[in-house]
Amino acid sequence: MITIYLKQYNKIIRNADTELFDELGFDDILWIDMVQPSIKEQKAVENFMEISLQTKQQVEEIESTSKYSESENAIISNSNFFVPTGDSFEVEPVSFILSNEGVLVSVRQADMRTFREAEKRLQMNYRSFSTGYHILISLLEVRIDFDADLVEMVGKQVSSLSKDITKEDSIDKAILLRISTLQERTMVLRENIFDRQRVLSGILRSERFPNDIYPRLQLMIKDVNSLISHTDFSFQRLDYIQDSALGLINIEQNEVVKIFSVAAVIFMPATLVASIYGMNFRFMPELEWVYTLDNGFQIPLGYIFALCLMVLASGLTIGFFRYKKWL
Repeated sequence: MITIYLKQYNKIIRNADTELFDELGFDDILWIDMVQPSIKEQKAVENFMEISLQTKQQVEEIESTSKYSESENAIISNSNFFVPTGDSFEVEPVSFILSNEGVLVSVRQADMRTFREAEKRLQMNYRSFSTGYHILISLLEVRIDFDADLVEMVGKQVSSLSKDITKEDSIDKAILLRISTLQERTMVLRENIFDRQRVLSGILRSERFPNDIYPRLQLMIKDVNSLISHTDFSFQRLDYIQDSALGLINIEQNEVVKIFSVAAVIFMPATLVASIYGMNFRFMPELEWVYTLDNGFQIPLGYIFALCLMVLASGLTIGFFRYKKWL
């Protein structure tokens, strides 16, 4: 799909007919927005602009020259934009091409809130968008505002996670997965905000943009720097939460090991007594310890003695542990 924004009758007109390229010139066109363009639409724009649109591989490259570069005929800039998906987001690359005549061409593969908001601004105050340079800056401004919303959203999720951990009696696998997911989101967010910073730095070094744009660039770079600092803080907070979670897990494991260790030590003397009296020796005096009642019933005193001895040994062990304050 292609949308052409025309400067006619002192207002901005939207049109999707590529045949207009045969009738109009650069002075009549302000912005060409392409969403999942067809081969025919790409060829029409390339013939009109006398440039080659970038491939998907070129748009996704991370080199500095692929993020912002200038040639004799155009300025090429690539940047990653976020597409919200519920409590998360996806990253979609967008390619921008600015001709020397001030015509902006944007190529993307998904519908984005940033472009809808920029279009509203264009329709409401078209006099402030005299060239494609101004539209590109407006798109980046809107994108930075939305980036701030995403940073705030991740910050709230981190805060909620921290509160959940303090309320939980035990840390399970789900908590660790939430921490890992938020860490990944924060890293992707920071990486792409840093990508925005590189694009703005390239524009700031350029001498082709109108003079009224550069003061806005300074403010945008400050906003981006503050967002990077905020994402760094969120990531550090996640590291602290992860360390706390792992510490709680270690404490829980130590408590379990302590219980088993104490149980083993308590029953060790009783096990020793049982082992001694379980030996198959012919001479065992305690086997003959018997008390006979008046009715002739015999009570095995040796068996009772062994049981009492095991209980006494375990009781002395427990008493010793409590005396040492190990229990």
